[in-house]
Amino acid sequence: MTYKSLLDRLAALDTNTVSDALDFLGLPGATVGLRPLWNCPKIVGRASTVLLAPKTDNVSTVHLITPVVEQIDSDDRVLVIAGGIEGISCWGDILANAAVGKKVRGTVIDGFSRDIDGSESIGYPVYGRGVTMISARNRVVQIDAAVTINMAGVDVSENDYVIADTCGTVFVPTAYIEKVVDLGERIARRQDGMVEAVRSGRSVAEVMHDTQFEAIHVEHA
Repeated sequence: MTYKSLLDRLAALDTNTVSDALDFLGLPGATVGLRPLWNCPKIVGRASTVLLAPKTDNVSTVHLITPVVEQIDSDDRVLVIAGGIEGISCWGDILANAAVGKKVRGTVIDGFSRDIDGSESIGYPVYGRGVTMISARNRVVQIDAAVTINMAGVDVSENDYVIADTCGTVFVPTAYIEKVVDLGERIARRQDGMVEAVRSGRSVAEVMHDTQFEAIHVEHA
């Protein structure tokens, strides 16, 4: 199966369902705190990872993240940025405009963004810990890219799958994406059936009994 079709199937799910699928498989991936920084659309894509760190010298350097944006040559990318400093920006509207020009699908930061109105004005999705007005210049530098990084306690590697919506952000390792999508679709069907059962008048205690969820394990096996 091509990764494009997997992206389409992943996009048909939501973060709640993908988180449940990871739980069933005993895998990490769901994060807490990486939420939309404006009322932005869901994003689904593959990670281009960036690692930042505090700047410790006075040497002039290229602005963080710009080399990664310049090298993007496909339309499936989500920028995934770790190493942000509390209250200091590691994303802004100039970068957002550059990302739009490269057809990047969105940005997830384990950190803060400034100029969030600028990203919103061009419809560019940004997820992260919060917003600030304090510039990264002379405070934060990029130290690596296309490497495994830690996002809110979850290890994320280059090309891993990303889904982010109103509830937050979930990462899926490339090696498990087919299993996660298959199981996510099964969970979504069962939960849709449970909603219909409650609406039809069945006891919610019966419908939501643990045995109903355990049945997903049986189906998966």
